[in-house]
Amino acid sequence: MLCKRGIEPRIGYWSLPAGFMENGETMPLGAARETWEEAEALVSNLELYRVFDAPLMAQVYMFYRCDLDNGKFGIGAESLDSALYAEDDIPWKKIAFPAINETLKMFFEDQREGKFPIRISTIQCRQHDD
Repeated sequence: MLCKRGIEPRIGYWSLPAGFMENGETMPLGAARETWEEAEALVSNLELYRVFDAPLMAQVYMFYRCDLDNGKFGIGAESLDSALYAEDDIPWKKIAFPAINETLKMFFEDQREGKFPIRISTIQCRQHDD
C-alpha cells in the first residue's frame, strides 16, 4: 500500500504509511496508527521488516509488514490518494524518499524468495535528491 503525500515534505509523491511515534506508543502501535491516519486502514499481525539509521537527520525509521484487515482502505487527512500496487505498477519515479524506494525493492525481492528477514541499513544522505 502506498499513500500519495498531501503534506510536505514531498507533497504529491508516494510513500508507505509512516510518521512519528506519540508518547506512550509502542513501535507497532505507532505504525498501525499512522496507517489509519494516512490510509484509513486497520492492520494486524505487524512484523518489523526494515530499520534505517539516519544519523544526519537524528532519526531512525522502522517499517513493518502487516495484514490489511478486511481489505479496506481509504484516503486519510494527510494523503491525496492511497492504493495497493503490484511491483510493475509502482510509480517508481514519484516515490517520496530513498528509504521507501529501497524498502519496496527489497520487499519484492524477499517476496520472490519467500523470506522476510529484518534488514538494517544506514542512510548517509538527505532523504531526497531534487
